[in-house]
Amino acid sequence: MDNFSFLSNSDPSSIEKLYHDYINDKNSVDESWYKFFEGFEFARTNFTAETIGTKLFDKEFKVINLIKAYRQRGHLFTETNPVRTRRKYFPTLHHKNFDLDDKDLETVFQAGQEIGIGPAKLKDIIAHLKTTYCRTIGAEYIDIRKPEMVTWFQNKMEKSKNLPEFSAEEKKHIYYHLKIAVGFEKFIHKKFVGQKRFSLEGAESLIPSLDAIIEKGAEMGIDEFIIGMSHRGRLNVMANILNKPYENIFEEYNGKEYEGEIIMGDVKYHLGYGNEIVTDKGKKVRVNLAPNPSHLEAIGPVVQGITRAKIDHKYKNDYKKVAPIIIHGDAAIASQGVVYEVIQMSQLEGYKTGGTIHLVINNQVGFTTNYLDARSSTYCTDIGKVTRSPVFHVNGDDVEALIYVIKMAMEYRQKFHNDVFIDILSYRKHGHNEGDEPRFTQPTLYKAISTHPNPRDIYAKKLIENGIYTNEEIKTLEKTFDNLLNEKFTISQKIDTVQIKQFLIEDWKDYKYPFQEDFYKKTNTSYSKKELIDIFNKINTFPDDKKIFRKIQKLANDHKKMLTENRLDWASCELLAYGSLLKEGFPIRISGQDSQRGTFSHRHAALVIEDTDDKYFPLKHISEKQAPFNVYNSPLSEYGVLGFEYGYALASPESLTIWEAQFGDFANVAQVIIDQYISSAEEKWGLMNGLVLYLPHGYEGQGPEHSSARMERFLTLCANNNMQVLNITSPANLFHALRRQLKRNFQIPMVIFTPKSLLRHPQCVSTIEDLSNGSFHEIIDDTNADPSVVNQMVITSGKIYYDLIAKKEELKAKEVAIIRIEQLYPFPEVEIEKIIKKYKNVIRYVWAQDEPKNMGAWNFVKNKLPNLEIEPVTRPESGAPAGGLHELHLLRLKKIMNKIFKKCDCEWANTYCDMQCVGNELVNKQTFELINKKN
Repeated sequence: MDNFSFLSNSDPSSIEKLYHDYINDKNSVDESWYKFFEGFEFARTNFTAETIGTKLFDKEFKVINLIKAYRQRGHLFTETNPVRTRRKYFPTLHHKNFDLDDKDLETVFQAGQEIGIGPAKLKDIIAHLKTTYCRTIGAEYIDIRKPEMVTWFQNKMEKSKNLPEFSAEEKKHIYYHLKIAVGFEKFIHKKFVGQKRFSLEGAESLIPSLDAIIEKGAEMGIDEFIIGMSHRGRLNVMANILNKPYENIFEEYNGKEYEGEIIMGDVKYHLGYGNEIVTDKGKKVRVNLAPNPSHLEAIGPVVQGITRAKIDHKYKNDYKKVAPIIIHGDAAIASQGVVYEVIQMSQLEGYKTGGTIHLVINNQVGFTTNYLDARSSTYCTDIGKVTRSPVFHVNGDDVEALIYVIKMAMEYRQKFHNDVFIDILSYRKHGHNEGDEPRFTQPTLYKAISTHPNPRDIYAKKLIENGIYTNEEIKTLEKTFDNLLNEKFTISQKIDTVQIKQFLIEDWKDYKYPFQEDFYKKTNTSYSKKELIDIFNKINTFPDDKKIFRKIQKLANDHKKMLTENRLDWASCELLAYGSLLKEGFPIRISGQDSQRGTFSHRHAALVIEDTDDKYFPLKHISEKQAPFNVYNSPLSEYGVLGFEYGYALASPESLTIWEAQFGDFANVAQVIIDQYISSAEEKWGLMNGLVLYLPHGYEGQGPEHSSARMERFLTLCANNNMQVLNITSPANLFHALRRQLKRNFQIPMVIFTPKSLLRHPQCVSTIEDLSNGSFHEIIDDTNADPSVVNQMVITSGKIYYDLIAKKEELKAKEVAIIRIEQLYPFPEVEIEKIIKKYKNVIRYVWAQDEPKNMGAWNFVKNKLPNLEIEPVTRPESGAPAGGLHELHLLRLKKIMNKIFKKCDCEWANTYCDMQCVGNELVNKQTFELINKKN
């Protein structure tokens, strides 16, 4: 028997009973117990059956408890810190703390078989445990809830004692990567004095670690790696793992302009890169390092999304073909909330990626903050325990131990498809950047660091002692590499422009960067009427063998009736857009809180089968040859999920990827993704992305957190055709907007402020012909206005249009034309100019919006129409988007209507009032007199 783990789940009294059975009939116990009792033949002569439990098994159990303690707490007593003494933890793992005496050290215990060494003396068992769990590797895996995984790690670690064995050639390979990692940093430090690079110095063992991940992963079938990391060590990774030419990196220190389409660019240690590299065994592997902002951990969800898109589309749902690697800093992984969001997503059906390798560059300091002030948890990696992921803590100076753990982690990932965390305890040679003075805040730590040799020199010394290299050979290897870097530096001085290689260029080769004129070209988004009717009937007709909730059946019948009346609502046109794209071969993915049903119960894209947990997805059953359709209810997360969907869209330009906020108000929880990726990634890094955002927006008296998607913030971010901002009021226009997104040969993010009350508004409908014959309209004219009699033009956007048109019809105000802007950006200046010229008798131009004056689109529109004297009619300026009282909401809406249509019902309407009261709180008579005098 190799393993006596069954002892851990048994108590002495039950073992005593089994032993009685064994004495009476050896065949009465199973094979495991039989072998165990056979090992104690001496017991039958030295002990009676009555005393066997207390005299024989008691000490065995104490040894078993000692073994369990090493497995569970051994990581607390390791030699993993290269520059600090470890904190002390109690009780220790001394054998006396387990009621074992010194004299027991020479006693042979059968419990040795539990760790794979057979019957052994206690001192040998302890030595084996210390070597396995308390040297330069600390392991936390015992809390994993699946016994199969726990046993897997025990067998891996205890049989080998965590002692890696490498051939001389393998050791030379490891040294090569340490040599180029350390040499690269030293060269840049010498050539570009005082310039920031956020060096890897102190943690250079990351480079041979990444090489080991790629080599082992490729050996196990992985074809592609997606890497996410922050700035520290990024240049080193690009140069020495992804083979970015050294000369290109050197040029980025002196460059004066960018080559190609990049407008603004970014600092060199934020850039992404991708390359196909060849492993030592000759396999070609794609490695992509995603571009990253300074916002730590923001790249995590983006990398997961990229990976999932690759799994879904490129690798046909094979999780073993592509793997994400996230490289964290110790302070960031412990404190940035998005890390928790991503980890919670890691095992969910809509977001899992087959397991992530998490590497932590543990500098033991965050900028200037000591690690003791940076977290409450014992380890920075304790977040990994949320999903019961294995965690390893490794001394960054012991590169062989680190590579041993790396290879084991990759095997685990490929076998169990779970995350693994590897905490590389190292240090930061300089301050937060190379110009920072760390001794201001960490004098004792940096005193130790200043005399500490780097990982290359530590390993070189070991190789010299082992006779693998001589001292002269080491010096020659280092000098040769330094000469190579000098040659590349000379080449870099002849390069005139900085080149930013487009990330995931192989996925975007068929797409172009758009120019202004591209947005003025009409895109054919019409679709066959016959086909639309067929799709409509299929998504509103359910299989006879599936019992659908009766209210859903009623909704489907209501929709069919709307088709016969040729009055299609928002949900119908939305679903028809999806259906038509799916039939044309475009995959669709929708993700968000409550997205299957829709926050406002309009979509019903997933139908629960009564009396089961099964779901029926009508859009998956419209054609045998259709593209995949997936809609997921996301966890209650904005930052993590939006980042994921951005990454997904980044790696799947041929698909429609949609993120939907529960309410648009909550999108600001994901502001980092909006600011650092959606609005700016093309200018910084040349990224194209076709992600669609659904942000429910509309003023209906539901308070300040359920009214506004903060339109003004998105419009402030608009420049250089970086995204589309739509405030759609027509179901048909939504249909065409979604289809247009995939019908053009360029893609930019599209933000749609979606309605709430309009989902069921009787006037917010379209005809089937609007879909089959029409196209997207950036601006919609007033079809009921006669230009010869119109003297007032009201330009507006969004839901308030329906309030305005209702008021116009009520007052029979034929002199007013109401114009809707459906696309706020890119702003439709040409179309607006045409409409303005059409109405030649207009003497008053009004911008009407539901939002406060300092919010919404007003300031944006005013800047876009500088030559038009246009009067804003809005709610009063406010720090909050909306009020909390429904009656006050209605009152302010009434004032907007009154001011636009010159109707006032305040108490001085026929005497003092000159409409100054409208849009503001009612004020007293004296104030109005003062206003009139000033005017």
